[in-house]
Amino acid sequence: MRIAIVNDVSMVVSALTHVILEYTEHTIAWTAADGVQAVEQCAADRPDAILMDLIMPHMDGIEASKRIMDATPCAILVVTASVTGNSAKVFEAMAAGALDAISTPTLGGARTRDGIQSLKKKLDSISHLISRHTPAPQPAPALPAQRGQFSTSLIAIGSSTGGPGSLAQILSALPADFSAGIVIIQHVDSHFAPGLAQWLNDQSPLNVRLAEDGDRPQAGTVLIAGTSDHLILRKNGRLHYTAEPAAHIYRPSVDVFFDSVATYWQDDAIGVLLTGMGRDGASGLLALKRRGMYTIAQDKNSCAVYGMPKAAVELNAAADVLPVGDIAHALTRELTRNGKEHPARGQQHHDQ
Repeated sequence: MRIAIVNDVSMVVSALTHVILEYTEHTIAWTAADGVQAVEQCAADRPDAILMDLIMPHMDGIEASKRIMDATPCAILVVTASVTGNSAKVFEAMAAGALDAISTPTLGGARTRDGIQSLKKKLDSISHLISRHTPAPQPAPALPAQRGQFSTSLIAIGSSTGGPGSLAQILSALPADFSAGIVIIQHVDSHFAPGLAQWLNDQSPLNVRLAEDGDRPQAGTVLIAGTSDHLILRKNGRLHYTAEPAAHIYRPSVDVFFDSVATYWQDDAIGVLLTGMGRDGASGLLALKRRGMYTIAQDKNSCAVYGMPKAAVELNAAADVLPVGDIAHALTRELTRNGKEHPARGQQHHDQ
């Protein structure tokens, strides 16, 4: 990949350049000292990926990410010196379209190797995501539907690039007495997961927290995958973290979770696939639909990146394709139908 570096601290630019050139097979496209320069240079020479600082003069990384994703979209990885101190800004940048975030690698200290390996792993994942050779997901086999064991409805949501913003919009529009449990798989570094849960909790009338091993989805509670392992649903209706499949590029994976819901959830469920780069969640959404569960994909116009939802549409996995602002209403409407037939489904608003 050709990688651009946007940072106003010359020592950080040098350190990132050193890591990329010495420890990866990627190259440097250009560097910029603030968001204004980054937007201008990206318009003139769009790189494959950008390492974006948050706090910069003239234009910060949040506004720069917004403008780049609007005009010349590419993969943006936030690189910040203070994960804890800047967590809210990290999620604002991810809502604007940044793919993920990582702490600035520490060079010359005891944690040098960890910092280099973490950045290298992130870059490898981004390289895989933007590869044109990513194979199409294989739909999971249809299974006979069973109902009535868990006595609550489940909303299963998957999201990636731009996901925090879409999640905040949906969760803030749901009523405090929402009658279903919600489980979210958001592609985010596990270090940022606690901050994401708190950030969403502050914007929603529902209780939002990280999912713990053994949790059971409950009405009015939002559980977010909080580790680099996959979150799955077991036969007993409880959540579990697992390292398998180990080779899966997405960790945690939306497909892995959706497939487990299609296999084991024995009450009404709704699958929602939001904005994101790549194809994760498309085949899992199809598995839910084939179980007779209602499925939604976010539409192109409201996505930061129309990758994952587009893959779902191409598989005919979404019963409805909706603007993010309509999804909360669709969820509450569907729950009030209480498992009845849905003759109006399939009137999709495809933006391809």
